[in-house]
Amino acid sequence: MKLTILGGGGFRVPLVYGALLTDRGEGRVTEVVLHDLDDSRLYAVARVLAEQAATVPDAPTVTATTDLDEALRGADFIFSAIRVGGLEGRANDERVALAQGVLGQETVGAGGIAYGLRTVPVAVDIAQRVARLAPDAWVINFTNPAGLVTEAMSRHLGDRVIGICDSPVGLGRRIATVLGANPREAFIDYVGLNHLGWVRGLRVAGRDELPRLLADPDLLGSFEEGKLFGTDWLQSLGAIPNEYLHYYYFNRETVRAYSEVEKTRGAFLRDQQAQFYDEMKRPDTAALTAWDRTRAEREATYMAENRETAGAGERDADDLSGGYEKVALALMRAIARDERTTLILNVRNQGALSVLDADAVIEVPCLVDANGAHPVAVDPLPDHATGLVCAVKGVEREVLAAAGNGSRTTAVKAFALHPLVDSVNVARRLVEGYTEVHPGLAYLK
Repeated sequence: MKLTILGGGGFRVPLVYGALLTDRGEGRVTEVVLHDLDDSRLYAVARVLAEQAATVPDAPTVTATTDLDEALRGADFIFSAIRVGGLEGRANDERVALAQGVLGQETVGAGGIAYGLRTVPVAVDIAQRVARLAPDAWVINFTNPAGLVTEAMSRHLGDRVIGICDSPVGLGRRIATVLGANPREAFIDYVGLNHLGWVRGLRVAGRDELPRLLADPDLLGSFEEGKLFGTDWLQSLGAIPNEYLHYYYFNRETVRAYSEVEKTRGAFLRDQQAQFYDEMKRPDTAALTAWDRTRAEREATYMAENRETAGAGERDADDLSGGYEKVALALMRAIARDERTTLILNVRNQGALSVLDADAVIEVPCLVDANGAHPVAVDPLPDHATGLVCAVKGVEREVLAAAGNGSRTTAVKAFALHPLVDSVNVARRLVEGYTEVHPGLAYLK
């Protein structure tokens, strides 16, 4: 089976390949094609993969190309993990937003809109090429903002594109573990949009164990989200929010913390990864060792400003092991082998969440089999959550419209309507600032 990874020179690709190396079952991936626009990054990642595979018999073969059409032809699965504008673009997203006193995080608020505006046209082009060159392939979308990009691609690929995120999986695992349950045996009642969802129940053998957690302040405060949000707030909500909702519930504190750091997250990663890729240009570098060292530092500093604001302390060791690759492998296995399973995924609504239309991409538990991912019908959200979901989905739709018609006015509307921007004048200045630093937004007229 052939797997093509778009953004194949990306830093996280070895996580995916490492997961593939553990798969010895029938119908496994035997060929991996890396595609990237940057030859040097492809070379660096290919070196890491070669060291990963050195002691593994019959490891999937790896080839690399800068020709997109060549990479797509004959693919059974396609992972889309591109970053339009690179980490320099992410750093600019943060800088421009913070200059206006609003959040520049890559998927949330102004930064997420800017990232979406320059990513959607590229993702649509990829979807159209897939439809033409590999119509039977399944596209698994890693590219952020994951829900928005998946929805853009679904307009051309239908249900053959599925978005994944490791945040809900990690959240469900933490809740199950603190309750003494096996995460693999628990059903997580999770619903929302990507990076905007809530766990409302965790059922083990038909019994919802979440009320027990919410009633015990000591237990509730013992894991990441309890430390991040505070036990009182979680008890008020009656649910456990995705960690990204910290940007909404504690927005002023987070913006202040981000404004005071020496380097934003994007600038830190830009410099850190530049050092890694420069190091990989030396033929004597131990590739896998260098990658492992860089990854450990990257994961340990994840959402550091949010945790500092909340006084949450350092991340637990169990939360430093990634997760995208595990979700992706489970999804591929379920489709390729008809190994039926339940996963939290980004898919078209199809009536699962009544407040949104059928084509809106949402993040919910899905039953997965050889025919793809099928969203499980979920109970309505409470009013406060419904309001956020509808507002942010409305913004996503304006981003898709602006990317489709090139309207600067529509782009301003997308920024202005976002709950974390809430000012037309700020929205106008954001569009001005972003078009100045991002060549990829030159299409906005």
